[in-house]
Amino acid sequence: MPPVHDDIVNLNSWVTTFIYWAGKFLFGAFWVAIILGFARIFLLGTMAVMQYFRSRKKVIVPGTARHSVSIIVPAYNEEVNAVKTVKNLLLQDCPGIEIIFVDDGSKDNTYKVVAGAFAQNDKVHVITKPNGGKASALNLGISYAKSEFVVCIDADTQLMPDAVSQMMKYFSTDDIGAVAGNVKVGNNKNLLTQWQSIEYTTAQNFDRRAFDLINAITVVPGAIGAFRKEAIEKAGGFAIDTLAEDCDLTIRILRNGYVVRNCTEAIAVTEAPETLGQFMKQRFRWSYGVMQSFWKNRDACFNPRYKGLGMVALPNILLFQVIMPLFGPFADLMFFIGLFVNRNSPESSHKILLFYILFLLVDVAVSVIAFAFEKEKIYKLVWLIPQRFVYRQLMYVVLFRSIRKAIKGEGQGWGILKRTGNVVAVEKPLQAGRQISTTNTTDSPILSGKS
Repeated sequence: MPPVHDDIVNLNSWVTTFIYWAGKFLFGAFWVAIILGFARIFLLGTMAVMQYFRSRKKVIVPGTARHSVSIIVPAYNEEVNAVKTVKNLLLQDCPGIEIIFVDDGSKDNTYKVVAGAFAQNDKVHVITKPNGGKASALNLGISYAKSEFVVCIDADTQLMPDAVSQMMKYFSTDDIGAVAGNVKVGNNKNLLTQWQSIEYTTAQNFDRRAFDLINAITVVPGAIGAFRKEAIEKAGGFAIDTLAEDCDLTIRILRNGYVVRNCTEAIAVTEAPETLGQFMKQRFRWSYGVMQSFWKNRDACFNPRYKGLGMVALPNILLFQVIMPLFGPFADLMFFIGLFVNRNSPESSHKILLFYILFLLVDVAVSVIAFAFEKEKIYKLVWLIPQRFVYRQLMYVVLFRSIRKAIKGEGQGWGILKRTGNVVAVEKPLQAGRQISTTNTTDSPILSGKS
């Protein structure tokens, strides 16, 4: 036989070494994901339980419950929902409200139908402007607000009659800068919306309850949130350079020394995407926007000066919304590889399966607690296990798309979601009064009508 060439020997050595360390890495990634997942669930679960019992003992003094409030409704192509949303807002039991509806240059009849429906209502001000994005629409509405406090909601959202007054009770001291409401899905029409309904309760609302304990809420949701107008102005208003303008503003309010509270009693019912394409579009915008907000505030991450925000909330975004999901597919892959490789070793495969099942059971237990806190029907959790296996894979796709776009440095617009109007609203007769309309011939709207 001819002698083996040194290059072949070296290549064989490199390939063998790579396979060995790749296996070690994947195996380690699997266990790191399991351990950190356990740690996060335990920590947030403990914080949420502590906050739940603390809130039950604490008596909230309604210091500003009767103050006037300006409700800002930004809208883009919301012809289906707009009138229903404004009618719903007029049912609020909070006295002295004004509703400022801002049409952001819609291509449909959003402005026309709203302006026509409320032309004689002196509580509703209808404004139109050239398209500039949700943040610019919110900033314009806030600039017209006459009240010390503003509530920002989405145009596809319906509020419970006491939602605004419930949030206003939390502004009992001058250091309260914002209050997050409680968002629920109002169009449970198919499996996808059922999964989103579970996520809102077991993840978004549950996390806000936990972070409320340490003043580290990073998102006052766009669907329902109340702000001290002064806090918004000090923070520089809603930013137009991020897709998650609600997250970005909340972080800046915290950095300015204000307290952000969570109000589970203020319930908003929103329209969740009903098709996979619309869902992926929405979640990509959320994921990319949160990454943008984190990057803008990266100097506060692991900075003890910012307390809960710097030491818990921002690291949580970095670790569990960016880094860990990147390795999530590898951890899932190692689970199945581990079962296959150890198929002849029942003891090893049983250990892997046991830890995975244990992780799922802990996840279910925390979800049950979250549903109990929200007084949701427990039977809805029957969809939790299939959600964890399918939903998570969709989130991997969204995350990798977001990271690819971030690396390429590409921008992204507000986006258009097709509305169905399937969220049921409560109607009642409207009061007569005033309308403010504008033309969109300039960057700044021109007000006309009675004042």
